[in-house]
Amino acid sequence: MANEVVDHGRRRFLTATTAVVGGIGIVSAAVPFIKSWEPSARAKAAGAPVTQSLKKIELGQQLIVGWRSLPVFIVNRTPEQLKVLPAQDPRLVDPKSLMDQQPKYAQNGTRSIKPEWLVMIGICTHLGCVPDFKGEIKPEPFDPNWQGGYYCPCHHSRYDIAGRVYQNVPAPKNMVIPPYHFVDDMTVQIGVDPQEAG
Repeated sequence: MANEVVDHGRRRFLTATTAVVGGIGIVSAAVPFIKSWEPSARAKAAGAPVTQSLKKIELGQQLIVGWRSLPVFIVNRTPEQLKVLPAQDPRLVDPKSLMDQQPKYAQNGTRSIKPEWLVMIGICTHLGCVPDFKGEIKPEPFDPNWQGGYYCPCHHSRYDIAGRVYQNVPAPKNMVIPPYHFVDDMTVQIGVDPQEAG
């Protein structure tokens, strides 16, 4: 036994082969484990930006699209609806949109990039109901001086056609404006700010 010759070349080969096979085994086990930490395709899609054509939304109409499991209201506002907006200021909680409910580029009288297009998350800021679109400028049972906007049937909160909340209703804040930008004149993308789009 003491006289046996050790084959160092074979030993190195076996050691190297064992190390390589062991390394492959560790990587093979680690890749699925690390992949399990990534969000699922469904979760990625839920947070992905939504691109919407505006071509079929007629003047005065609203379209509702889903983004991050939230309803997003897109309204093609009429010149009449835009004209009455400033007159609503004395009746509103936050007429200048000073509370952080919109990106800076939508912190204006229309709460939008383009005045005619409202893009807004359609959730009441009181308890999360989805308000009804009441776009016509006409007396309503809940407001004889109604100038168009949103009425929440759950607890009677009211918002103007820019999503700004009226005084003396349960909702404390204006409705939220999501990040968005215009891809072209008739296409909007929700979920991406204008500066991130370039």
